[in-house]
Amino acid sequence: MESDQRRVISLLVDNQSGVLARVSSLFCRRGFNIDSLTVSATNDPAVSRITVTITSDEKALQQLVLQTERLEVTRQVFVLDSEKSLERELLLLKVESDVHNRTELREIACIYKAKIIDLSPDSMVFELIGRPDKLDAFLKMFEGYNILEQCRTGVTALERGGMHQHMQKPPQEVRSVQLPPPGERRA
Repeated sequence: MESDQRRVISLLVDNQSGVLARVSSLFCRRGFNIDSLTVSATNDPAVSRITVTITSDEKALQQLVLQTERLEVTRQVFVLDSEKSLERELLLLKVESDVHNRTELREIACIYKAKIIDLSPDSMVFELIGRPDKLDAFLKMFEGYNILEQCRTGVTALERGGMHQHMQKPPQEVRSVQLPPPGERRA
């Protein structure tokens, strides 16, 4: 039996109000917990990209993709292969600091190539951009320190290389191969 794995799904959707609510509602109705979610504009003003990270097995993932493709606002849905994709996330981390631990904190930041973007007498704020596992490892280094605040953006990702097959299909072709609505049978 296949175990649950972290999956990154990229959706190209119509850029209009209410689309994010419809997509996230579908995920919720299907029982998926969204680990991270980012939405951004694309080079086409009529299209937005939604990047969702979930934990799922392959069978449930394929069912979710099919259900998401059925939404009329959906243009394309594809699961990103982590070996063929570039994934990035932004972390802002505020840690309590004083003259006694400031040098240690700077050394950790240096090792991970994090930026110190704010320094006050009682705290430091770090900025780190990288793969989610790099951010997780960075946070693990701060387990012995007092974390005052933290904020992560969620994963944003693109496949490596030129135009990929999923990007070459016009939206009409994608919609024509989708499953029929629930209750109808395909001939």
